[in-house]
Amino acid sequence: MTDTPRERAAEGGQRTEPPLLNIANVLTMVRIALVPVFIWFLVLDTEGQVFGPGSVEASNGGWRWAAAGVFALAVLTDKIDGDLARSRNLVTDFGKIADPIADKLLIGAGLVMLSLLGELPWWVTIVILARELGVTVLRMVVIRYGVMPASRGGKLKTVLQSAGLLLMLLPLVVFAGWLADVAFWIMILALVVTVVTGFDYLFSAIRMRRRVRKERAGAADPARDPDHD
Repeated sequence: MTDTPRERAAEGGQRTEPPLLNIANVLTMVRIALVPVFIWFLVLDTEGQVFGPGSVEASNGGWRWAAAGVFALAVLTDKIDGDLARSRNLVTDFGKIADPIADKLLIGAGLVMLSLLGELPWWVTIVILARELGVTVLRMVVIRYGVMPASRGGKLKTVLQSAGLLLMLLPLVVFAGWLADVAFWIMILALVVTVVTGFDYLFSAIRMRRRVRKERAGAADPARDPDHD
């Protein structure tokens, strides 16, 4: 039986690029596709014009439950595609770009929709979105000095944001008002962690920039190297 080019490369010890169309990337694209579905279900649940003048209120009916279910499914795909990419060596350049974009689209859609419905203060949404945009721009600026990996705080931030949004999306107020209050304060906790980790990324970027520039300066000036003859 003839070996495939991938098998021959593996036998030769060469690292092969995983295919672009793999299960991890497909799940990432599914998550992106679920975002407009999630938004539409919330719109169907509203009483009034969401994107027009006048007050808007959620009816907390079947469509609200459906929207929460779609959001939960999208969050689940984020967990699954990451595990698959690492365990099956399916990490691609496309996935590195598309995965965080999918996450930000989903979280951003949840924040904006809850604010439009009057269930989450706009200042919370603006602060979180500004932090996400700021860290994204920061990563692009310092890419010449190195890649900034996700920190434990950043991962905690994502978990809290997802949990807080999901709890706020569930019509818990139908059962007990205090449950809705708990969901709101979890979202506030997510906000605090989001801001703190944003500053942590900023300080990490500054330290990395200084370290790399110092190393490059030392390499450019051999006289500073004590081992140089």
